[in-house]
Amino acid sequence: MSTETETEQAETVATESSAPAAAPEQPAVAEPPTKKPRAPRAQSTAKKTRTVELTLTVTGTADGEWQAELSQGGKRILQGLQVPAAAVSRAAAELHEDISKTIEAVLDTAREQHRARMEELEAELSKVKAALADLQEG
Repeated sequence: MSTETETEQAETVATESSAPAAAPEQPAVAEPPTKKPRAPRAQSTAKKTRTVELTLTVTGTADGEWQAELSQGGKRILQGLQVPAAAVSRAAAELHEDISKTIEAVLDTAREQHRARMEELEAELSKVKAALADLQEG
């Protein structure tokens, strides 16, 4: 049995000597962190804020009469509230230029109609005044 043990030992020595020598271990170098640690993010207040949904509907006619209606959650709070055309114009200008342009176009049409009606009435008034003057002379 001694021959077998010597043979095994010889084979072990031969395998160890034929194996490539392992590179000496280098001490592990800590890599610098690629990202800086972030401060914790503040929670958004938008999630906690309670929103209230109100719907304001403003309707106008070609004559320049405007009404407002206010609803909350499908329930009408105000209805048929008369609103001056000038207030509608100012509010539209505050909201957005495109809204203002559209409303001003409607208001311009109403202004032209009122001017035309006023000129008709002034002409009729002049006729009535002339007729009255003729009646008073006689």
